[in-house]
Amino acid sequence: MAAAATMTWHEELATLVGDTGVRLPAVAGGAAPAPNSAAAVGGGWYGEEEEGKVEEGWAQQARGFAESTAEMLRELGLGVWDVAAQSLAGAEDSELARRLRRPAAAAGKRLSFMNEYLPEDRDPVRCWVVVAAVAFVALLGVGSSDDTPVEQPKKLYISPPNAKRFQLPDGRHLAYEEKGISADRARFSLVAPHSFLSSRLAGIPGISSSLLEEFGARLVTYDLPGFGESDPHPGRNLNSSALDMLHLADALGIVDKFWVVGYSGGGMHAWSALRYIPDRVAGAAMFAPMANPYDSKMTKDEKRKIWDRWSTKRKLMHILARRFPSLLRLFYHRSFLSGKQGQPESWLSLSTGKKDKTLLEAPTFNTFWEKDVAESVRQGDAQPFVEEAVLQVSDWGFSLSDIQMQKKEDQGVFEFMKSLFSQAEREWVGFLGPIHIWQGMDDRVVPPSVTEFARRMVPGATVHKLLDEGHFSYFCFCDECHRQIFSTLFGTPQGPLNPAPESSEVAPEPAEETSPAYEEVAEQEQETSGLA
Repeated sequence: MAAAATMTWHEELATLVGDTGVRLPAVAGGAAPAPNSAAAVGGGWYGEEEEGKVEEGWAQQARGFAESTAEMLRELGLGVWDVAAQSLAGAEDSELARRLRRPAAAAGKRLSFMNEYLPEDRDPVRCWVVVAAVAFVALLGVGSSDDTPVEQPKKLYISPPNAKRFQLPDGRHLAYEEKGISADRARFSLVAPHSFLSSRLAGIPGISSSLLEEFGARLVTYDLPGFGESDPHPGRNLNSSALDMLHLADALGIVDKFWVVGYSGGGMHAWSALRYIPDRVAGAAMFAPMANPYDSKMTKDEKRKIWDRWSTKRKLMHILARRFPSLLRLFYHRSFLSGKQGQPESWLSLSTGKKDKTLLEAPTFNTFWEKDVAESVRQGDAQPFVEEAVLQVSDWGFSLSDIQMQKKEDQGVFEFMKSLFSQAEREWVGFLGPIHIWQGMDDRVVPPSVTEFARRMVPGATVHKLLDEGHFSYFCFCDECHRQIFSTLFGTPQGPLNPAPESSEVAPEPAEETSPAYEEVAEQEQETSGLA
């Protein structure tokens, strides 16, 4: 008891703890301190530096703290994972899982078409989880503030209505515009339905009046239903589109056959004219005409070549038009229906080549583009644009192979075998007039593989391959290109027709005109003869 009373509190604590197995470093003399040494314990508590001990730096302390924190987070994650695994064990047999199993399977089956665009060696579930996470992070960054000043886009200027219009048999009004020769003097008449996000102001962009006069051509353009100043037609299809062209030609006094011009998305309306009113069409001039990328007669290789040339956003727009057309309104109202001016690449989800980029940056094209888009969105309604996008990727009501078909007749075995080796014996029905297709080989909007498919479906078409040309460069604002096109279609220019005078009127004989220079020469000759 006396010994216990004389113990310090350091020594008393050391006796209570016992030997922990911790050995302090040796002192200078080389002897290790006793495990229960009060001096050693006291020196450790009070931080008395022992001789030969190196102090730990801040870098080592930070590293140790980071390693400890990482180890703790790892252990925490493993614990959460174990808890979640135990909680979800047997969840597939729960009432909630049974109720959700069937809708989840149906939704997965409906969205399975999107797996075609994933690499074959990737798990769709993991890939789409990553895509969803990246999209969520991207959306979070949309509203991030940026102090860098950005030039605000200008507003679209929509001019007052000034189009010529006529009434169709169903009561709708169709707006149109004429260029070139008048109806009574026109040698050739051309009707041009416009492409997506365009109007009657497009026609053949940059076509000169002198060229139309030289070839005696009359160019008629019109607004599709719901575009520009034409009334909408909710139940429209490609059959009604062909009938609109027919009524337009009749209203404008086009008695003879007319040529149809189809550029880009307007190509499907030109194809419909060849299918439904072939007896009124003299020929077709196609420029990178759009085909249905979901056509059942298109091979997998043709589809792959088409989709590979498109940008990701353009692919998405076609998928939405095919599967979820109601979502297109959101995209349209945020782009060309926003009332602001924009560029074709962003509004139409295009990827362009070298020549197209040069043309799209030219002031002439920008001025035309602004006027054409403003006229196209005049009514401010997204429905006509949704209808046009859906028409492009839906069943057209016909296939391109229906435009020119081989006539099938009952024939014997000998005649059938003979027809296999003789092209002359084959008889084609449908539209048998000339079909010319111009295709830029650097076109990334309507890839050349689309024209290859059209050529396979329509054997009588003549394809003109344009090296280094894009989607816009050959068709828009190229005088030499337009001359080549007209020369191919119409041959040597012969000018307009001269209407014959009526029988009751006799044309007066033209008076002989004498130039002043000729009169002076005659007077000099008379004076000379008089002197002689």
